Amino acid sequence: MDPQNNQQNNQTGGDQGATPTPPQPPVQDQGATPTPPQPPVQDQGATPTPPQPPVQDQGATPTPPQPPAGDQGRPTPPPVAPPQPGMPPQGMPPQPGMPPQGYPQPPQGMPMQGMPPQPGMPPYGFPQPGQGMPTPPPAQPEDNTPANFKLGEKLPAVLKIKAPANELNFDEEYFIRLLAGSISLSRDEKKKIIDSIPKLRQQQVDELIRIFEEEKQKFAALSQKHVPQLEKLAQQHYNDWMDLEGALEQENIKKEDESKAEEIRKNLGI
Repeated sequence: MDPQNNQQNNQTGGDQGATPTPPQPPVQDQGATPTPPQPPVQDQGATPTPPQPPVQDQGATPTPPQPPAGDQGRPTPPPVAPPQPGMPPQGMPPQPGMPPQGYPQPPQGMPMQGMPPQPGMPPYGFPQPGQGMPTPPPAQPEDNTPANFKLGEKLPAVLKIKAPANELNFDEEYFIRLLAGSISLSRDEKKKIIDSIPKLRQQQVDELIRIFEEEKQKFAALSQKHVPQLEKLAQQHYNDWMDLEGALEQENIKKEDESKAEEIRKNLGI
C-alpha cells in the first residue's frame, strides 16, 4: 500500500467523529464605507405592480397610526375642535363684527356686535323678544275720518274789500270771500288778483272760482291729525287779510283826499 494514500485515509476517517466548525462571517474593514443594498433590477418593459393595501379584519378595530420612533419624546398636540357656526378656525383672525376667539359670543338669533340688526329684531344689547321684555301692543289703525275743516271761518261776516268796477258776470262778494279764505296764496298775490279783476276775462274768473272751491274741499277731507296745522295756517292768513284790508282802506282814503283836493283846485282856477 502506498504510504501517501494510507495517510489520507487515516485523516478522512479521523474527521468523521469531530464537531463541524460553523462558518465565520467575513471580517469587514472598519475604516471602509459599508455598501448600501441595491434595489432589485426591474424589467423596463414590464408594468410595475402597485402596492396592495393590507387586508384588515372587518371585525377588528382599526389601529390608529403611531408616531415615528424619533417623535416619541415630543408631546402630542391636543385635538383641534371644529369651529362653531359663524366662527373662523382656531388660529385665524376673527371675522368683522365677531369677538375674538375665547370671548363670549352673542346668543343665537341676536345680530353680531357692529352689524345691523335683522328686520324685526331690536339692536344689539337690547332685550330680545321673549327675554323678559313685554310684547308691545299692536299698532292701532289710523283714523282717516275727514275733519271737515272749513277755510274762511275766522273772517268777519262783512268784508271791507270790494271788487273793482268790471264788466264780468260773477258773484263778487262770494269771489272775494273765497280769495280771502285761501291759504295757498300770500297777501301780495291776493292784492294782485284784486287789482287785475277789471282786466280778467270771464273764463279766467270762472277758473279762479273753481280752484278756490276745490281747495276748500281738499282741506275739508283731511283727518283730525291735520287740524292743528290747518288752524295755524288759517290764523296766519286771517291776519294777512286784515292787514290787507287796512292797507287798502288807507289807500282808498288817500285817493279820495287827492280827488277832493283836485276838485277844489279846479273850482278855484288854480
